[in-house]
Amino acid sequence: MFGKKHSKPQSRIDSLIGAGTAIEGNISFSGGLRIDGQVKGNVVSDAGKPSTLVLSEHAQVQGEVKVTHLVINGAITGPVSVSEYLELQSKAKVLGDVRYKTLEIHLGAIVEGRLIHENIAVQDKIVAFKTANAE
Repeated sequence: MFGKKHSKPQSRIDSLIGAGTAIEGNISFSGGLRIDGQVKGNVVSDAGKPSTLVLSEHAQVQGEVKVTHLVINGAITGPVSVSEYLELQSKAKVLGDVRYKTLEIHLGAIVEGRLIHENIAVQDKIVAFKTANAE
């Protein structure tokens, strides 16, 4: 437990949705994406590719968010699913259920929904036992 290294977000940002920009529609991406504006739609990373989404304190997303790494300092209204690392910074506000593998929460962050830890490795190792009577 203490010897494991946690996967951290990538430092490289490939795309930016700037402050004052409003997008209506779903976004699919890989690599790094930073949002400073508003998105009404789902923000989903390409399956099987590493991704990092960063939401600044001015960012607002209304829709589902599904990524590998997520750093939130803005607002999300909708379900959130993070397969690796989630950081909720001090001005983060999430209205919806949050699924994560590794979580870091700063003082002041708000989640109005369920926090659901998902350990994929443990789920893959579940073995079904046969009863002694079964033949």
